[in-house]
Amino acid sequence: MKKQGRQNAVVSSRKNKYRRGLSGLALIALSTGCANQSISVLDPAGPVGREQLSLIKLSTGIMTFVVLVVAILYLYVVIRYRERPGQENDQIPEQVEGNKKLEVLWTVVPILLLVILAIPTIATTFHQAKKPEEANTVRVHVTAYQYWWAFDYPELDITTANEVHIPVGRPIELMMKSHDVIHAFWVPSLGGKQDVNPGRTDRLVLQADKPGIFEGKCTELCGASHALMNFRVIAHPAKEFDQWVASQKNPVSTPTTKTGTDGQKWVGQNCIGCHAIENAGYRIKGKTGPNLTAFSKRTRIAGVLDNNEQNLKAWLKDTQGIKPGNRMPAFDHLTNEQIDAITQYLLQLK
Repeated sequence: MKKQGRQNAVVSSRKNKYRRGLSGLALIALSTGCANQSISVLDPAGPVGREQLSLIKLSTGIMTFVVLVVAILYLYVVIRYRERPGQENDQIPEQVEGNKKLEVLWTVVPILLLVILAIPTIATTFHQAKKPEEANTVRVHVTAYQYWWAFDYPELDITTANEVHIPVGRPIELMMKSHDVIHAFWVPSLGGKQDVNPGRTDRLVLQADKPGIFEGKCTELCGASHALMNFRVIAHPAKEFDQWVASQKNPVSTPTTKTGTDGQKWVGQNCIGCHAIENAGYRIKGKTGPNLTAFSKRTRIAGVLDNNEQNLKAWLKDTQGIKPGNRMPAFDHLTNEQIDAITQYLLQLK
């Protein structure tokens, strides 16, 4: 009885392990669908994204068809030719090696499936590579840095960082290059990714058909803060985009408070060697860091923190703790009063 009890306990323990393992697998499978839904190729917001989603559906359908056919054939063979009681060892199924009909069948069918997939893929690739109409296109020069993005509108004379604003319904031609290592530009809701390489310029055309904020990522491992190299594409109706352009061309950069005035001084002594602020009266305007013009209108700090006073102070005090490996030093040599002044000034830039 004791031996049988121990055996039952062992069986029960094994069953519990199997249950825990299956539960863990189920949890992993479910959690894969719990990511940020604003970063999804399954919810396209423009023509490029929709065309690419149609190819995803086609390839998924073909792969599902192949899996089902193979599974059905496998189950049929396992059941049909299973060993039966009383069966002699020499009673084996008829062999089909060298059957020309079968060999032609399983050679031709995969070729046909590849052709079905290749034709729309090639057609879509060439269609998306076409240069958009000159008159209706907004051009943006994109430069990737470790670990942030610079966006320059050459025809509008506007420069911003980590947020690119676009008008709805117009093609956006992105001319992209890297300042340092290989990066990759990807806005899943608007279209597929494009590698961004040092020493060459690559082109990508995207378009948004509805207003909204679309999250973007660097998808090429580029260093310690690769996972934090985020940006946003903000799509506006035509009038709102024109208003944003006007605000960027005529930014408010004069401090409105005594603390802000002090902050402007400290920014001039600590920040302007790397950053630029338009119409702020600084003689030197750096270009190695993000442009800070109209900083208070941005939705995020460094692409990872909501833009508010508390987060801005935290960023200034511990840049490496928030975004390891970035090239901005922490302002730990400044007093809390000086940090407060810089924060107040930056939050008055509109």
